[in-house]
Amino acid sequence: MGSGRRFEAGRWCLDLMAEHPVSPGRLAHWLTTGGLVPPGTPLPGVDDRWVERFAELRDHIEVLVRAQLAARPPDAASLRRLNVLAAVAAPPAPRAVPGDDGSLVRELAAPPECAALLAALARDAVELLTDPAARARLRQCEGERCHRVYLDVSRGGRRRWCSSELCGNRVRVARHRARAAGSPTPLLVSVEENFENR
Repeated sequence: MGSGRRFEAGRWCLDLMAEHPVSPGRLAHWLTTGGLVPPGTPLPGVDDRWVERFAELRDHIEVLVRAQLAARPPDAASLRRLNVLAAVAAPPAPRAVPGDDGSLVRELAAPPECAALLAALARDAVELLTDPAARARLRQCEGERCHRVYLDVSRGGRRRWCSSELCGNRVRVARHRARAAGSPTPLLVSVEENFENR
């Protein structure tokens, strides 16, 4: 899925929940860094309407994922809209082409349309929400004031934070400060912390 230090939830649809693209530039950046489109893909059509449509899909995915985490029935309106977006267009067609060094790289056969990218994300959400094994690995970050959701694919299912470097580090810093101040150690970090997020 993407590169750099951005948060990766394990699925495109969960990444969208965390990112909140609020401008055409940020949306285009997220589409590329998140791996939904290959790096270098021209995205001249991304505009405020795209942002609105991705925000709408994001909201419906969030409603459905939060219901799953809370063991509540899915919201009928959000489920209907998700299914419509998944069916309205075919996702962008990839193809393999030689890169600069001769190795094969992924490229899209044509510049992607908004509906096609929405369909790819909606189908990703459908696959997640209909897969019992994937649903069982859904977790919300235990970091204070963090609401990110991710798939826990760690060894033994012990991952507790969206990112060990972000929320996990905050917990470790708070624990260290509490020890330095002579306060009781917060009961937030287990002995397995070094194995989490692996």
